[in-house]
Amino acid sequence: MFAVAAAASCLVGVIGGGFRWCLEQADRLRGSLLEATAGLGVVSWLVPIALTAVGAAVACAIAQRVPHAAGSGIQHVEAVWRQESEARSLWLLPTKFTGGLIAIGSGLVLGREGPIVHMGASIGFLTGRHTGLDAKDARLLHTALGGAGLAAAFTAPLGGLLFVCEEVTASIRPRLVLLTLVSTVVAVACSGVIVGGAPVFPVPGIPTPPLWMLPVFLLFGVTAGALGAAYSALVVRTLEACDRLTRVPLVVRAAVIGAVVGALMAVDPLLAGGGDPLSERLLAAGAPTSALLVTYLAVRFVAGPLSYAAATPGGLFAPLLALGALWGALAHALVSPLLPADAAGAAAFAVVGMAALFTGVVRAPLTGIVLAMEMTGADTLLVPLLLTCFSATMTADWVESEPIYDSLRRRMLERP
Repeated sequence: MFAVAAAASCLVGVIGGGFRWCLEQADRLRGSLLEATAGLGVVSWLVPIALTAVGAAVACAIAQRVPHAAGSGIQHVEAVWRQESEARSLWLLPTKFTGGLIAIGSGLVLGREGPIVHMGASIGFLTGRHTGLDAKDARLLHTALGGAGLAAAFTAPLGGLLFVCEEVTASIRPRLVLLTLVSTVVAVACSGVIVGGAPVFPVPGIPTPPLWMLPVFLLFGVTAGALGAAYSALVVRTLEACDRLTRVPLVVRAAVIGAVVGALMAVDPLLAGGGDPLSERLLAAGAPTSALLVTYLAVRFVAGPLSYAAATPGGLFAPLLALGALWGALAHALVSPLLPADAAGAAAFAVVGMAALFTGVVRAPLTGIVLAMEMTGADTLLVPLLLTCFSATMTADWVESEPIYDSLRRRMLERP
């Protein structure tokens, strides 16, 4: 079983690393195109609008050919674990890869982790079926390799393990833990050959915040939890609003959404896309003015759920991380005049904000904490991360916000 998982995880790592590499090339190509058309009057607006509209429409058309190919796919992985749905066939792999590359590469505000997790789980299912494993072991392999997909997406082996235990299964089973650990390590090693093994957002040494700042982080977590609850609600309500547009074909709806996101990209490229360049800028302590932070936050807060409603392959994690970094940088900008010189800086608040907003939306605090630490290398922020994610979880629970993947899974099962 472990040998089979290790062999299959090599393929998950290669596909996940290849997907990330292709997205990097697509981002560079999109950036070069925007630079080449800048200053050409109306052409500088039409090009990004057409690019994202066509990309969204094509990706939507591709996703409609395979059940459950649209959206993140994580809710489907969870449904398979709960035996509420069946694992998908081999066709999910090319559909997710091609559709996700086109959708995210064209500029939609979507994350790479959803397609990679779903492809990893599909590889686990296919491996289990073709190696003669029984139904129970095949389901374990399906789940473990989904975690390997998350690990490959963010170079976060422990994050992938905790994702499986905390989010997908909500349990700790020794065999599944060991199986997932082997899978995540192998997948990260293999993806590292393609995209490197360094942290996704390496942050220069952040000093440990002083103890007197812990109440500040506690309150910051409350605000992040409330913001996360609002974001979850907006994702679901945007999907419901689009469902009511029964006379509009899905592909046309995706094209319109893509055109809106493309118009935002024409204004500022940082308003569109998965958000990695924005997160890198914020974590490098290059935070823009407070007014610009508010603009980025407000626009991307709406653009993320809108992009997800386009019914293309693409996840929620990466845009959430960028949104959390924005909220952290904005919070620091607002409170820094009241803090003494030895207070934590903007980068610390951005890292903590990534984990806290993720926690408020997904309700997986340990996964959020470990993901933030593995992606940035900021292990000096462990105590603030723990405290902030605790208060974010309590706040989201207090306002009775349902974890986003519970909402999406129920929605998936209710739809024909």
